[in-house]
Amino acid sequence: MGIVLKQSFKNTLFIFLGFGLGGINTLFLYPNLLDDKYYGQVIYLLSTSNLLMPVIAFGIHHAIVKFFSSYDTKAEKDRFLSSVLFLPLLIALPFAFIGNLLYEEIGNYLATQENIIIKDYTYIIYLVAVATSYFEVFYAWAKVQFQSVFGNILKEIWNRAIIMVLLFAVYFKMITENEFINYLTAAYFLRMFIMMFYAFKLYFPKITFSKPDNFKEIIRFSLYIILAGSAGAILLDIDKYMIPGKESLATAAYYTVAVFIGSFIEAPSRAMLNILQPLTSKTLNEDNHKEVGALYKKSSINLLLISGLFFVLINTNVVQLFELLPKKYSVGGGAIIVVLMISLLKLYNGFLGNNGAIINNSKFYRITLPISICMALSVYLLNKLFYYELNMGTEGLALATLIVIFCANTFKLFFVKMKFAITPFTNKSLKMIVIIVTLYLTFNFWDFPVSDIYLWKFPVHPIINIFLKSIVITVVYVFLVLKLNISNEFDNLLKKYYK
Repeated sequence: MGIVLKQSFKNTLFIFLGFGLGGINTLFLYPNLLDDKYYGQVIYLLSTSNLLMPVIAFGIHHAIVKFFSSYDTKAEKDRFLSSVLFLPLLIALPFAFIGNLLYEEIGNYLATQENIIIKDYTYIIYLVAVATSYFEVFYAWAKVQFQSVFGNILKEIWNRAIIMVLLFAVYFKMITENEFINYLTAAYFLRMFIMMFYAFKLYFPKITFSKPDNFKEIIRFSLYIILAGSAGAILLDIDKYMIPGKESLATAAYYTVAVFIGSFIEAPSRAMLNILQPLTSKTLNEDNHKEVGALYKKSSINLLLISGLFFVLINTNVVQLFELLPKKYSVGGGAIIVVLMISLLKLYNGFLGNNGAIINNSKFYRITLPISICMALSVYLLNKLFYYELNMGTEGLALATLIVIFCANTFKLFFVKMKFAITPFTNKSLKMIVIIVTLYLTFNFWDFPVSDIYLWKFPVHPIINIFLKSIVITVVYVFLVLKLNISNEFDNLLKKYYK
């Protein structure tokens, strides 16, 4: 776990910085500097491009992680990288041709009478999908060299920093709201080129037209990943895509804010999995199942520990957090319920550690296709039921996501147990769950009695309350974790800085 913890620590810092920038953008700048309609438009276009991205990427970013470490010589690696580098173009170029022919029909299909402004920007969906696809390819290229930090900076910070600059540009009337999305699209392409140059700097292959011996296996794997990745993208972004079909684009903006807050606790998971994915692939390719099991348990307890702290901090302070936002972002208290459901989901994901990496990089990767298809169909049908027929609002969308991903992840848990005879559980897992539940129930209904304080009509008292309560929770949480000796890695990390 040495290389994992070292790069995970760096990645965590940059992911938290990215979430911090994203939080400022999502919670304060977007709602106040950009009209709700345009904010919802940005969310819709980016979410729809995420649905298209797995198809254009052709699964190559996953194939690089899975197969690169299986080659022994540089010549084999060069043949592999040369053969997969241009495969996404086989999808992207025909899509561009068809999109150009049917642009008017596609625009009419995506736009509704209430959200007609979408029609003029449907080309953005394709462009962002292409830029994101090749960024992920070159990011995977760097990850297999066990260099994930720079790519992580570009992935987590670049777009959010650009968005912040562009939002202020809109506020100071340097650009229009309509121009905002065009400049953001250009930023996606610039990020892609920077990642490409960095990846080539780490490893530049000798371009050859010779295919690797297992090329057919690579293509089969990529086709599976295309279908599984597309289904997975539907699961993540279908709710934001479906909202404009019933309500205004502004509702998508309100829902996005609540989802962002609930998703904050996944930052440490994303940081650790960036390096765990290629490391898991390497140990599986070496048939080192003992090390796979060790990584599984260590990643689970450490991610549960870190994610659990943020789960408690977010959900015990969420009421005060929404007091800092315009009231329309938490109408009826539904947003608070959305935050709780999304954060529960992210906490469970953390608890499973590198479960997904084990399945995706093993010989059993084909199981991801039926799982992903079932998840996509289930979340779509449940969204239709909860959101459209039962009129449960955006809480129904969050509930559908929670049910589907919880069931799918539980199946994956038993699948890995059945195929590899390993689980993420240790005798400390239950202790960690008890700590999280106890602190959540203890602090959820208690606040510091701070009087209402305003600075230029801005409420300051929620910030004071959040700050004081977070200090108390963190101190108690860390004390219990150390006292019960939950994680050796966490103990050693603290001892390193506090001898």
